[in-house]
Amino acid sequence: MLLWEEYCAQVGEQYSADNPVKPWRYSQFCENYRKFAKRLKRSMRQVHRAGEKLFIDFAGPTIALFDGDKEVGRANIFVAAIGVSGYCFACATPAQTAPDWLGATAKALEFYGGVPQLIIPDNPRALVSIADRYEPKLTDTVQDFARHYGCAVLPARAHHPQDKALTS
Repeated sequence: MLLWEEYCAQVGEQYSADNPVKPWRYSQFCENYRKFAKRLKRSMRQVHRAGEKLFIDFAGPTIALFDGDKEVGRANIFVAAIGVSGYCFACATPAQTAPDWLGATAKALEFYGGVPQLIIPDNPRALVSIADRYEPKLTDTVQDFARHYGCAVLPARAHHPQDKALTS
């Protein structure tokens, strides 16, 4: 109703002899608005403060490593993104173990030249000992890592990739 009233006020201000357009009635406005709203993509706007969050994750499938024509192994691609700017960092690791997560995160912090207040991984088994919707329990190693760098690690909710839109 408020949106319709604002629409009527705007169209009413534009009404003149040269522009004899009158605003739609409420029912017609609602019908046209419903048609318009169906075409919109739903999204959740996330507002970030500078230096507040660093989103980390491993990207997609592994990639092959070659020595000449011979495949010598596979690499996992670690990705980090700053919350405000989306400034990205990426590196390859041999696996997705806790040392790989923490080593790659340390490299990312060195690359950025600072430490955010909050590091947000998804919900990896290597870092989370008890996956809980409200209070996930991090491993002791991860807690030591966070204490060392003076930040907090808060995993995103399980099965909620929209919590980490920058690296998803």
